[in-house]
Amino acid sequence: MDCAPVRNFPSFRGQRNFPGLWWFATTGTHVGHESWVERDQLMALDADPDVVGVLSQPFWFHWPDGSRHAPDYFVRHRDGSAVVVDVREDERISVGDQKVFDRSAAACAMVGWDYRRVGALNPVLRANLRWLSGYRHPRVLRVGLAEQLTEVFTRARPLMAGVRAVGTPLVVLPVLFHLLWQGCLAADLRDAPLGDDTLIGLGAGW
Repeated sequence: MDCAPVRNFPSFRGQRNFPGLWWFATTGTHVGHESWVERDQLMALDADPDVVGVLSQPFWFHWPDGSRHAPDYFVRHRDGSAVVVDVREDERISVGDQKVFDRSAAACAMVGWDYRRVGALNPVLRANLRWLSGYRHPRVLRVGLAEQLTEVFTRARPLMAGVRAVGTPLVVLPVLFHLLWQGCLAADLRDAPLGDDTLIGLGAGW
């Protein structure tokens, strides 16, 4: 997918939100965000193995009363389905915002797309994904070690026990983190920070 944002990301002195670009490992491209909350949701989409592409500020919704709205993200899934995403924390949604989100959901339904309004990411999941994102680049992958790790974790076991069964942690851990990011290995990333005793297995996802 390739589409320029329909509007710019404003940046000015005294700004309370933090716009920027996220290197989206799934596609190898930069995707824009207007806040850290958006960045966190973008990071989660990047780590989702079912997502094959994301566009930021992809289009305008125009309504007969003259109002318009540019949703935050358009997401394409591996099965070809699509979801339009708006990011806004629960406590910041006004009556007017909710009306816009409801109208956006109705418009998406008319063309067979899903629509989601999401807020702040689970803080434990956010911390774990932030750590794993440091190992998301393909250069981290070492195929031989990846194959050994996949074999070792065919039966779920504690993270460090499996790593030591393969080799020196300093060498093996980056590959493990890359496989967790890719979803080739799985752990519960929502309830506790990653640690030596985190159970790692195959295929369950996060």
